[in-house]
Amino acid sequence: MRIVAALGGNALLQRGEHPDAAVQLHHVHQAAASLAELVLAGHELVITHGNGPQIGLLASESECDPALTAPYPLDVLGAQTQGMVGTLLTRELLNRLPGRAVTALVTHTEVDPHDAAFKHPTKFIGQQLTAEQARRMERERGWTTAQDGAHHRRVVPSPRPREVLEAPAVRVLLAGGAVVICAGGGGVPVTRNPDTGRLTGVEAVVDKDLTAALLAEQLDADALLILTDVTHVFTRFGAAHPGPLAATTPEHLRALDLPEGSMRPKAEAAASFAERTGHLAAIGPLDDALGTILGTTGTTVRAAVERGKPGPQALPAGPSALGALPGHATV
Repeated sequence: MRIVAALGGNALLQRGEHPDAAVQLHHVHQAAASLAELVLAGHELVITHGNGPQIGLLASESECDPALTAPYPLDVLGAQTQGMVGTLLTRELLNRLPGRAVTALVTHTEVDPHDAAFKHPTKFIGQQLTAEQARRMERERGWTTAQDGAHHRRVVPSPRPREVLEAPAVRVLLAGGAVVICAGGGGVPVTRNPDTGRLTGVEAVVDKDLTAALLAEQLDADALLILTDVTHVFTRFGAAHPGPLAATTPEHLRALDLPEGSMRPKAEAAASFAERTGHLAAIGPLDDALGTILGTTGTTVRAAVERGKPGPQALPAGPSALGALPGHATV
């Protein structure tokens, strides 16, 4: 099978952890063990990943650097995070897959310059600000800020991906037997001039899960795995006894009351891929990628349920059935 596996932000940092290199390397070491099992089982593998903490860190450093007349733009910072995360994943996978080609590819994602998201920024990025700091950044740098809990943070546009430009190159690498790491952070967002074809980077962040679904479709992948820090998609999220969902359809998944900014984009990406391709999508735990593709854990999503079989299947509720209860779902 050709599998696109999208790693959640927890692949590198757990909520509340310091973004130190050693901490991220520890988590990548664990993620690589799970991903390597897919390759050893004979599957072709493309890996995408989040970059929220990393691009936030680089943006904060760039904003505070006295040597710069202006901070680096987000598209350039996004490319830097692809290199940062890509090298960590590449080394760990090479260690676990001796003799196998593994490569990380800086990847660009085309977006529509007229996407409504550019007029309504919603994606939080960077450090917390006081109300006074937020007003100053809006005045001096033209930022848009929004309330995030007790603080303010910068918000940037999150346009929908239209095309992953390096998908043909990924196909070539897969044909040569390589494991490919690409489309990190949703890819570097670019727009294309309709008259000249010239590409221009934009101040935006593309949702990584939607890009993973689009890339999987472009590559004719047999399956999309979205790997995160929960064992399943849970119904009644936040209740005393949330219900883990074993199998579902795109329609049912979209109808669930899932938290925005965490599980909701994952559900939409899985539903979209399953709906548009008829292939398997699954959301499951980062430490058991093989179990997620086999259906022994996680939530599988299929566009049509076979005749004679039940529709959405919820596992029995209760602590014994839940495994690790979902305290949160990271983006």
